[in-house]
Amino acid sequence: MNGEACDLTYFALAATATQAEKNEQPRSSAPARLGELPDVLGGRYKIERLLGVGGMGAVYRARDLLREQFGDPEPYVALKTLSDDFAEYPDANSLLYSEFALTARLNHPNVVRLFGFEVDVPSQRAFLILELLKGPTLDQLLCERPEGLPWDELSEIAIALLEALTYSHQLGVLHGDLKPSNVMLADDGLRLFDYGLGQPVEGLLPGLPRLCRNRFTAWTPRYAALELLDGAPLSPAADVYALACVLYELASGRHPFRRLSAKQAKSMELDKQLQRPEQLPVHCWPALRTALAFEQAQRTISCAELLHAFRAPPLGRWTRWLRGTH
Repeated sequence: MNGEACDLTYFALAATATQAEKNEQPRSSAPARLGELPDVLGGRYKIERLLGVGGMGAVYRARDLLREQFGDPEPYVALKTLSDDFAEYPDANSLLYSEFALTARLNHPNVVRLFGFEVDVPSQRAFLILELLKGPTLDQLLCERPEGLPWDELSEIAIALLEALTYSHQLGVLHGDLKPSNVMLADDGLRLFDYGLGQPVEGLLPGLPRLCRNRFTAWTPRYAALELLDGAPLSPAADVYALACVLYELASGRHPFRRLSAKQAKSMELDKQLQRPEQLPVHCWPALRTALAFEQAQRTISCAELLHAFRAPPLGRWTRWLRGTH
């Protein structure tokens, strides 16, 4: 597998039926019959062009014909649909609804806004309606800034991203696939998006269908925490690891572990070679280093604590000297 392929998000569907339902009637795994993606979804949203393709599906720019009819000068939205292969499974639409149910709980300026979930009846295609964002993603920014970002730029992006994920965790929503391509620097601020592999914390929204991590892998390998690679359930600590990799990359221009998975990096003991990026203030490094720990038991820091470290003002030379004399 080449390096480019390693960046892909891998996925498969979980069966959402209970064991009792399975005993009553085995459900066929044959693909559902889907129509082609129509030019107009839901009799209202006119697809204009493809914006991007991810692990689960594709995002399109669309025109809301109803808003346009009533004279809205900006009737544009983004539509997320499932890929053809993914959409053919019987419970695919339910899983897309799970993404809607999770993200719709979040009302934060740095989290993408969802407007609705619908199913186009003739084609049987489910889709999400989202705000249309314009701007580069963090992976595009990193391509332009291979040496990383200076602290004034880095801190602005890092704090906005940390605030978004801290807020998500406080409401019991785990992202599950945090990486530079899922963060956009929009015209009016940063947006964290694509909760397609996200899950609620245990006990929250128990009726939602979930991705079953015992039957498939669902992550972008170089941002996946070691415990996910070993089959453990998604947790806040796993999101912290992915976020820490992104922050290190923004500070240095390099992935902390040579773009390798945590399992590969641990076998090579790359954590022992970690050094503070030059553009990261000294006071932030202990927190970020803890967040990059391979073992979950040693990753003893939350998003909120990481945010606190990045919000703290850098120490001046005089303060550092005084601390060094005590």
